[in-house]
Amino acid sequence: MPETLPKHLVSLSKFLSLVLRHEPGTIGITLDAQGWVDITELLAKAAAAGKPIARSDFDSVLALNDKRRFTLSEDRMRIRAEQGHSIEIELALTPVAPPPSLYHGTATRFLDAILREGLKPQSRRHVHLSADITTAHNVGSRHGKPVVLSIDTAAAVAQGVLFFRADNGVWLTAGMPAALLTVVAEDDARCSAAPTSER
Repeated sequence: MPETLPKHLVSLSKFLSLVLRHEPGTIGITLDAQGWVDITELLAKAAAAGKPIARSDFDSVLALNDKRRFTLSEDRMRIRAEQGHSIEIELALTPVAPPPSLYHGTATRFLDAILREGLKPQSRRHVHLSADITTAHNVGSRHGKPVVLSIDTAAAVAQGVLFFRADNGVWLTAGMPAALLTVVAEDDARCSAAPTSER
């Protein structure tokens, strides 16, 4: 389903991503080694820092955000960002066998560097990969003119690359050598990303 959050909830989602992925100190919280924080503490510290969050808005962001940026603990008392961290945490994910192909969406202005140096996590802890071309194309579109790269996962596994799958379906890896990347033909990526009409 498309993201349908009202503007104030979109802003809240971005704020939660900031503090749970990158800058918890902004509101004075400390994440544990796996990135978790108590929800009551999060809301209290946000309010004390001048960023009050209504519990109803908080619950709406968790319920309505189709990208599933956040995960609740089993007892629903703690929260963490699903992935995308730039701070030092250990998500404690178990390596899993990837599908035959995975995809990475980026902007064309980054392509030359990627084909020279491979995929690197940059400021994040992992490189993010998609299971389908459409999602990768949409990700690339956020950064400029999109281009999609296909990853030869069998060759990557043979070279010792580990793959992880977050609960929201995003695939993660520490990096990817350039030799294992293939540019998906622009027409193929565009056709895959285009909506199809129901018959």
